[in-house]
Amino acid sequence: MGEPDHHHRSWRERSVGRRTVTVLLAGAMGLAVLGVLFVVVPGAVVDHDLAGGAVAPQDRLKAVNDVRTTLLQVAGGSVVLFGAYATWRQLRVSQDGLRATQEGYVTDRFSRAVDQLGSDKLDVRVGGLHALWRVAEQSARDREAVISIQAAYLRTHLPWPPTGPEAPSADIPINDIAPLEARAADSQVALTGLGVLCQHREQSWVNLSATDLRRADCDGLWLPEVNLDRSCMEAAGLYHANLTQASLVSVNLRHADLKTATLRRARCALADLRGARLTEADVRDADFTEADLRETNLRKADARGALFHRADLRLADLRGTDLSTADLDQARLTDARASELTRWPADFDPTAAGVVTTEDPGPEPPPLLQPPGMTAQHPPLRSMP
Repeated sequence: MGEPDHHHRSWRERSVGRRTVTVLLAGAMGLAVLGVLFVVVPGAVVDHDLAGGAVAPQDRLKAVNDVRTTLLQVAGGSVVLFGAYATWRQLRVSQDGLRATQEGYVTDRFSRAVDQLGSDKLDVRVGGLHALWRVAEQSARDREAVISIQAAYLRTHLPWPPTGPEAPSADIPINDIAPLEARAADSQVALTGLGVLCQHREQSWVNLSATDLRRADCDGLWLPEVNLDRSCMEAAGLYHANLTQASLVSVNLRHADLKTATLRRARCALADLRGARLTEADVRDADFTEADLRETNLRKADARGALFHRADLRLADLRGTDLSTADLDQARLTDARASELTRWPADFDPTAAGVVTTEDPGPEPPPLLQPPGMTAQHPPLRSMP
């Protein structure tokens, strides 16, 4: 045991000795360079500039000192520049290290949040969805992934038609169904997070097709270019929601509150909008081909350029609606209500179409402070068979 330890000490002593010699040699070389730089070079520079001319000794000494001062300033500036470069490099290394640490932290949070979504406990799943939402807000790189996860979570947990034993069946009256936040709080959190994050997303389409969103709270959410085809959104709250260019083909929006919502260029073909509230909504250039709009409240809606080809608008409230450039080809308007403020296409005869002209209701009442989704009771539709 003693012999290896002796060899180790000898090797360490030799290594220290070599480092000491190296430092001494480097110091000696540095002194030599400085000597040459500040002793030999200034005189050589002055002699070269004089080109053999004779000057007084004090003038030559002053010239040599001036050269030394200039060299000293150059050396000092070089040291300052080297120090600044070294500081910048160190800052870059520190920033790269901090960024790597933050990315690792975000990745860890992302993984743990996704793991929480598979929990059997509701509060754990809700916590995981909130954690994902927070990750998406802090990391733009992960926002698209979080949006996709939220959409997949809704499609798998709320399929339409419903399949789970705890989900209300498809034929239960809407007044007997609890709001989404009461019957599936985790799904409501996922939907709210999705509607907030979609305001700054990059991908074109988000898939929420065939999803059970009955009595969901979507007030003020951003859902542009979202595919909601064949979903059930009966009695959903969509007050002031943004559904620009959304796909709502064959969607069930009976009794939905879409007041002041934006549905510009939305595809609503074959949609069921009976009893829906579209007061002051923006439905310009939307496609309502063969949509069921019986008893729909479209008061003061902007429907310029909208397509109502073969749509059913019987008993609809069109008082103050702007239909000046809408396509009403083969639309059914029997007993629909209009007023003197309703604007029709130039070649359209509302009386011949069976429209009833009544008094305009005047200004719309201000919105409620709380969304009515928790307590709203929807009367049976008159258009029901």
